[in-house]
Amino acid sequence: MTRFIHDKFAKDYLEELLKDYGEVKASEKVSGEIKEIDVLFTPNQQQKSNLQILGLLGRFAENPAIIEPFRNPASADEICDCILKLLEVKASLRREAKTNKTKLQDAEIPQLWVLTPTVSETRLSSFGTMQKQDWLSGVHFLPDALRTAIVAIHQLPQTPETLWLRLLGRGNVQSQAIMELQALPLNHPYQQATLELVYNLRENLRINQELETDDRELIMRLEPLYQKDREQAKQEGRQEGIQEGRQEGRQEGEQRLIIRLLNRRLGEINQSLIESIQRLSIEQLENLGEALLDFSNIADLETWLNQQQE
Repeated sequence: MTRFIHDKFAKDYLEELLKDYGEVKASEKVSGEIKEIDVLFTPNQQQKSNLQILGLLGRFAENPAIIEPFRNPASADEICDCILKLLEVKASLRREAKTNKTKLQDAEIPQLWVLTPTVSETRLSSFGTMQKQDWLSGVHFLPDALRTAIVAIHQLPQTPETLWLRLLGRGNVQSQAIMELQALPLNHPYQQATLELVYNLRENLRINQELETDDRELIMRLEPLYQKDREQAKQEGRQEGIQEGRQEGRQEGEQRLIIRLLNRRLGEINQSLIESIQRLSIEQLENLGEALLDFSNIADLETWLNQQQE
């Protein structure tokens, strides 16, 4: 089942976008029969002014939020389960407030956002949803007491404001959003990190034997973008290496560049790995510069370095 691959992508993706603006808890367990909230978000008040960069998603994150993304159209039962999670969170907050002898404020109760790639008018009608004038089309609110909205991703307007939500759609909606993501300026704070997550999704789907048609098409659409991005990174690496090489000697310049790229991709690497890299030849360093584009963790780097010693 590829749904779990897409679920992990959605959680990692939302955490990446929202972590600068507050506390993000993915797969948060709630009481009662064991259930998990996909993303529970508590905003950081000091960061609210910067949320506009995330468009409609940023608007969701202005207040405490539960975000439940679905790869397939959310069924009535699944939407009801999401509402039940919200009610359990609210009950937990009420108990906590009672213990602390404080009053639970409405602003402390999360708003539930159910993200579904498509939804029928019949299903929306069954929940008594309504459109609010100051919200974009595609955002359908349940009665106010339920603090819930169903977000029909396929109905969102194709604008920069909705890009970060349309990336969680499927078919042509998601493919168009990926093209828009790739076209963002290179200095956009979320472009490269999001592309890396999309490429990781591509790799996870490629090794799965039972792909849906949408997933096969997604892999095909991502392939030229991935190759282009990979080639661009290689070219930038070569140019940077040449410039540093002129100043410090080619081999030392290559070493510094590779270590910087690895730190950026995998996090700070330890001294023993740095020493192993410093023992590599120029040719091996160039090969590592290409290979690291496919690394997803430190273990990949260690495996590659061990192969060089064989």
